[in-house]
Amino acid sequence: MSNASAGQGYHNNLVGPVMRAGDLAQAVIEAARVDNPDKEIFVEDKRAYIRIHAEQEMILRQATIEEELGRPFRMNDLEVDLSSFAGQIESRDDSVRFYFNKKL
Repeated sequence: MSNASAGQGYHNNLVGPVMRAGDLAQAVIEAARVDNPDKEIFVEDKRAYIRIHAEQEMILRQATIEEELGRPFRMNDLEVDLSSFAGQIESRDDSVRFYFNKKL
């Protein structure tokens, strides 16, 4: 796992979810790596919550999360464990996208 300091997020345009620690967060970490193969995924494990970030844009697909969890999953169930997020968010039935329109 890569680590990023909080200050890096402001300088590098990091976007992505902040999740409550648990099985879903681990599945989202792996899904982020699969769904964003050209990006470095930064993970900060703070025990109670986990920050999962990538530079400029991150896409998470329902099918990938289901595969990583090993069970069916609805994208709106992500909100239960989503404490916060960095960037803007675009939700669909089968995916979620975290992004910045402008690079800082």
